[in-house]
Amino acid sequence: MLAAGAVKSFEHPVKLTMSPKITGLWLSALLVSSQALAAPYAFTVCMAEENPPLSYQTKQQPQGLDLRVAQAIADELKRPLKIIAFESKFENDSSLSHEINALLSSDACEMASGFPLIASDLGAPSRPTARVPDYPDAKRRPLRPWIPLGTLVASTAYHVSAMGLVVRDPARKDATLAKIGDARIGAASGTMAGTTLSLYRNGILRSQLVSLSKHEDALEQLVTGRIDATLVSLDRFDAWQLSHPGSALLRTSYVHPLRINIGFVALAENTEVMAAANTVIGRALANGEMQQWATASGSTWLVPRPPQISGPIGLDLLRDD
Repeated sequence: MLAAGAVKSFEHPVKLTMSPKITGLWLSALLVSSQALAAPYAFTVCMAEENPPLSYQTKQQPQGLDLRVAQAIADELKRPLKIIAFESKFENDSSLSHEINALLSSDACEMASGFPLIASDLGAPSRPTARVPDYPDAKRRPLRPWIPLGTLVASTAYHVSAMGLVVRDPARKDATLAKIGDARIGAASGTMAGTTLSLYRNGILRSQLVSLSKHEDALEQLVTGRIDATLVSLDRFDAWQLSHPGSALLRTSYVHPLRINIGFVALAENTEVMAAANTVIGRALANGEMQQWATASGSTWLVPRPPQISGPIGLDLLRDD
């Protein structure tokens, strides 16, 4: 037990002295700590490393429409933007939706861009775990852990994936599949575009189709003169133009009626960033900014239309009768 006098001694103030140098260091450390606590943490978005015109790298700097939309979302959140560029190399046990889900579920990023809004790839995962694709902080493939997957939700669509007709000869600039003349049409086997050409009006174009392998670039074959026309995704042609400025290839006005909306995705519990994304995209669609951003990015832009999320892509949707 403490003596009475000892108790009173605790009531007297104690004067602490500190050298000016130590005081200055302490105040500096406190200031840095306070600034760090006050600074907003980065809004992280995963983007495909090579998916022009939506997202791609030029001299290690991200470019594309996705970057512009992501920056607007970051501004809405009042947070700095950080891009995580990933490179997808599908394995037998993976898909794009699984890989992106793994990136989000491992906290590598909060949102991912350029995601096709197809019902089967959204919602609860079709498998419990997956591994992340290649990205700067990822471990070597054999050492990557299996990440428990969450539930994916999609933003409002900001872009549309569709197929258009590309020709070499300016005399064919008004061509459509119905009015293609005697053109030799390149069709890569096993692709959506190739299947579409084969099915068109119950096979009316089959005698004009030039079969290409999956490894042959239809646009390259168009340049060499092996074919006169081909059906490709609008994004693919935009990417070609970005990498081949001054190319003589032309896109006609024909666009296949199949549309797949493109949006951002996040985990279901990340409601704050999803709300900000929907606000930004909705506003930009309404005031025309989205089309301006797309044009500045070299992207052919079509207005997203309902349904926001597509069902299964069957052969019936590939026909254009």
